[in-house]
Amino acid sequence: MARTCCSRSKEMEFKLFAPKAKKVSVAGTFNNWDIKSDSAKKDAKGSWAVKLELKPGRYEYKFFVDGNWVNDTNSLVTYNNFGTQNNIVEIK
Repeated sequence: MARTCCSRSKEMEFKLFAPKAKKVSVAGTFNNWDIKSDSAKKDAKGSWAVKLELKPGRYEYKFFVDGNWVNDTNSLVTYNNFGTQNNIVEIK
């Protein structure tokens, strides 16, 4: 009997409403906080989104919007070493 492994990656979409933004990316523990690796794309309504394949686990993240760190509306947060908050996403 075949078993499915619990370590399969799942697609996660990160979204942020920022209609006036010129450039948005998502960075976190899943990409070593690299602000250049996962750029979001803007839709006609001003929402930015990027889809990533993530393995099961708990990740901290933030959006990098026109040179500034921004949290999204996700209420799962934790404090970081800078005295601000990071969002949390759990992939199961």
